[in-house]
Amino acid sequence: MPLPRPRDPGRPGPDGPGRPRLWHACAVSTETISAEEFASHRPRVFGLAYRMLGSAQEAEDTVQDAYLRWRGARRADIERPAAWLAKTVTHLCLNRLTSARARREEYVGTWLPEPVITSGGALGPLESAEQRDAVSMALLVVLERLTPTERAVYVLREAFAYGHREIAGVLDTSEANSRQLYRRAARAVAAGRTRFEPEPRPHRELVEAFLAAARDGDVAGLEKLLAADVTWWGDGGGKVTAARRPVLGREKVVRFLVGGMRTFGAAMDFSYAEVNGAPAVLARVEGTLVGTASFELSGDGAVIGVRAVVNPDKLAYAERQVAPV
Repeated sequence: MPLPRPRDPGRPGPDGPGRPRLWHACAVSTETISAEEFASHRPRVFGLAYRMLGSAQEAEDTVQDAYLRWRGARRADIERPAAWLAKTVTHLCLNRLTSARARREEYVGTWLPEPVITSGGALGPLESAEQRDAVSMALLVVLERLTPTERAVYVLREAFAYGHREIAGVLDTSEANSRQLYRRAARAVAAGRTRFEPEPRPHRELVEAFLAAARDGDVAGLEKLLAADVTWWGDGGGKVTAARRPVLGREKVVRFLVGGMRTFGAAMDFSYAEVNGAPAVLARVEGTLVGTASFELSGDGAVIGVRAVVNPDKLAYAERQVAPV
């Protein structure tokens, strides 16, 4: 069923002190809708879709769908483009999430979000710990536990600083319901959040030490870096070799890592990158990206989680990001 053209949600009222507006409303009087105008909103639109879907490629498709609706709309129906696009993209994502849930229930092995290299600003500014956390692999996994509507409310509130009046306009619901949905989402997210949000510099140093120890097969070095209850998640989608289930505990993770490096490490080139706002490792074979690994740290600086994506379908967007121009 096609999505009806969204109504402008209206100019928001204040919803608490100190919450910055990231989507600025602006009245437009021209009669035509230009591609250039849409392009100016595209980074935020893509960032919203990615946070909603956990898939860069589906986010791109959603942005394209929104653009087609944008081109087909009358200028008189779009008083404030940013608000119109936020509503359009949110509803397109809600439609996609319904079918995505069924697909992910049949997914082979562990499902992880598609990695995005964020050092170039692909998901917008990530200057604060809160902004980095909003696109982290760990948080995106937790967001999968929410209902589609809870996820929409949480993303709009936390990542884009929407007030509940704005959210109610986007979702065609009441402010009271928006608040209730947010409370439920926030409780679920808090229950699954990482125990520690590291600063980039020590995190990077730890990732580089981890990579050096793995390359050298340094079991003792790896054991020093890993928490006793560390977990390794691997997403191969049934298309390449990967752990079908999480690998639990320091001893098993070290054994898994050393064995994998002996089997595949010699053929791979490793490099450091920022993936989803956090330091990570990229693995290439003959120049082709074959995997990413993102790290999660505990309060004492030990690795408590590693999320490795090796499904080639999920690496397509990141591969385009790192491909030479």
